[in-house]
Amino acid sequence: MKKNLISVLILALVFANFVLTALLMFTVMPQTKKANELIDKVCAAIDLDLNSGAANALGNIPMDQREEYKVNGGADITTSLAPSVDPQTGQSESKSHYAVVNVTLVLYTESEKHETYTQEFLAGQDTSIMNSIQKTLSQYTIEEVRESSTKEEIQEIILQDMQAMFGGDYVIAVNFSKFQQE
Repeated sequence: MKKNLISVLILALVFANFVLTALLMFTVMPQTKKANELIDKVCAAIDLDLNSGAANALGNIPMDQREEYKVNGGADITTSLAPSVDPQTGQSESKSHYAVVNVTLVLYTESEKHETYTQEFLAGQDTSIMNSIQKTLSQYTIEEVRESSTKEEIQEIILQDMQAMFGGDYVIAVNFSKFQQE
């Protein structure tokens, strides 16, 4: 008789386990599916950001997928700087200051734009590229340009201009091989 009582007890526990498992499946699984969909959407958004030009860090791109383009054929670009203001008088200095730069654009060869924007095409766009560089440089005074943090800021602004011109994932860096101020 004890064996039958234990068998009935085990059967009741198996049935209770089955009911609780079914209850768990119908109450928890829909919420889990919603959470998984949200996680998938977040992952998709992160993947989009990683593939955009802003997120392509130069350090993440192998050297064999980079190409350099020397603006103006590697010749120096000279531009006038903004006039300095005398802090005591508030007057602009009469002396003009210039910056002489040699700019190289680092291009991502795996970009979809690489076939469209060839070296020859970019050479035809040198005037537009140089105008953008000169426009950026002319906003700074000689004192500002002498600070190393300003040079990085100028590079970043020129990079943003180039990415707007040629696409965010094509131009990935701007380098100054020469940066003199007079």
